[in-house]
Amino acid sequence: MRTAYKVRVYPTAEQAAVLNRTFGCVRLVWNTVLAWRQARYRAEGVRTSYAQTDRYLTELKRDGGHDFLYEVSSVPLQQALRHQHTAFANFFAGRARYPRYKSRHGRQSATYTRSAFRWRDGRLFLAKMDEPIAFVWSWPEVDPATINPATVTVSRDSDGRWYVSLAVEAETGPEPLPVTDVDVGVDLGVSDFAVLSTGEKIPNPRHLERKARNLARYQRRMTRKQRGSSNRAKAKARVARAHTKVRDARADFLHRTSTRLVRDHDLIVIEDLNVTGMVRNRSLARVISDCGWGEFRRQLGYKTARAGRRLVVIDRWFPSSKTCSACGHLLATLSLSTRHWTCPGCGTRHDRDVNAAKNILAAGRAVSACGADVSPQGSSLRRSAVKQEAQPARAGSPVP
Repeated sequence: MRTAYKVRVYPTAEQAAVLNRTFGCVRLVWNTVLAWRQARYRAEGVRTSYAQTDRYLTELKRDGGHDFLYEVSSVPLQQALRHQHTAFANFFAGRARYPRYKSRHGRQSATYTRSAFRWRDGRLFLAKMDEPIAFVWSWPEVDPATINPATVTVSRDSDGRWYVSLAVEAETGPEPLPVTDVDVGVDLGVSDFAVLSTGEKIPNPRHLERKARNLARYQRRMTRKQRGSSNRAKAKARVARAHTKVRDARADFLHRTSTRLVRDHDLIVIEDLNVTGMVRNRSLARVISDCGWGEFRRQLGYKTARAGRRLVVIDRWFPSSKTCSACGHLLATLSLSTRHWTCPGCGTRHDRDVNAAKNILAAGRAVSACGADVSPQGSSLRRSAVKQEAQPARAGSPVP
């Protein structure tokens, strides 16, 4: 089982110079090879293999105009080619969008394999560096001297902070959590980040909205600075730091929420939301993006797998809000503004979101009992088991 430890690093001035030079070479190799393979496809109509890009990199180094590529480790350059080959494979498989050119602005990274770094007694030595790079270890229960990283990825965020991600192959995974015999359905929303089938509502912290005023002020100050000046660079770093605070606060909230759900429940059922399609609504794009639903689902996925829990993702077209969780009556229409409604079949008064969460749980339990797979990865244009067998789910049974 592979796991990763991401730590904050503090390189010296000499080490930062080496890493910045490596970032620039990695970016140049990526962009040059990407342009070459695009031109080759337009001219010859053929795809480019990894071996061909490897030979092209060798020719690039020997052409006399790129001698500076020899000043950095060759491993991150080779890894850039491998990452690009994987990016194209994912694109042709429909799992990702077309690879884009890398910019010098924003996050920079370089990946080192075992031949380009040494890990000795919990200290990291990178290629082209004589001294170990300083970092802060944040896992007191794990001795860094006992791990054996397979790859090391060094990155620098736009706010100037440095990180190292250590990928480790673990022989055994973590111990499964004890059984709780408790299941939960989760209905994600905007007013409340999540509503559980138990009736609990998790408020939406709205991290971006709370910091929007400061962000706007910092961005206005940046636009008033002359392009290319040191003052503009300082103002731009201040904007990046403000965005980093929002991102870190959101990540902390998502981790705390997902960890609590995984710890307290054996089965977690959520909807397969089309986040990409919903953010196209200009009125709601900012609010939906601030929620982080996609990241929340990703965290639930790997945390349930590590803890021995089960995550069921039901079809996005399942009418969870319009179905009565008590008798199974299905409304013809239900406007988004209607937050409470009374079932015409049994007279039960429903909170829209709590009722949806109960129906989501019932559908997930039904699928879990029959063993069907309703956890689509990527696009969910295909119909899931819940959609194909909607009648039993709509008929419904009382949810405890």
